[in-house]
Amino acid sequence: MLVYMVRHGQTDWNAESRLQGQKDIPLNETGRRQATGNGLALAEILGREANNFDFVASPLGRTRETMERLRHAMGLDPLSYRTDDRLKEVSFGDWEGYTLPELKRQVPQRIAERRVAKWDFIPPGQDAESYEILSWRVGAWLKGVMRPTVCVTHGGVIRVLFKLLGEMSADEAAASAIPQDRLLKIADGSIGWV
Repeated sequence: MLVYMVRHGQTDWNAESRLQGQKDIPLNETGRRQATGNGLALAEILGREANNFDFVASPLGRTRETMERLRHAMGLDPLSYRTDDRLKEVSFGDWEGYTLPELKRQVPQRIAERRVAKWDFIPPGQDAESYEILSWRVGAWLKGVMRPTVCVTHGGVIRVLFKLLGEMSADEAAASAIPQDRLLKIADGSIGWV
């Protein structure tokens, strides 16, 4: 298996450290530059082999725009890719749009619970998920990858992959920083930044 994972470019909510989850927040100018830069890096790595890759993205707007800018930078048709709902970001439920300091002032006990068990913590809200729940849909997607793939997704999805592939414990994965201007390569079960 060969997969290149790309986190979507920065949004204003990323810059403000807001829990974004599945809210459809657009890229900002920094994010657009990051998307183009990742496309140029992939073009150099893949060269003509890019045509042999499947290109798939989360259906949220920030990942689609990242994919389209990435493909344009690679000299490929920006719209020739598919989406997969299993690649959506973890849902933070009612907490989406808030920063952790804001939530700490409102619900300090819940933030303390999250700090102790971030992997398994489920925020309030009907559709909220833990990283463990997210890992079920991401794991199902990963098992279905049958050809070399370029995937544009979210930080939570990439955190889950570090755990699923045995590179990090659940606690380490849930707390890991995921850059928006680098490529993550998964090859033969190993995972690392390139």
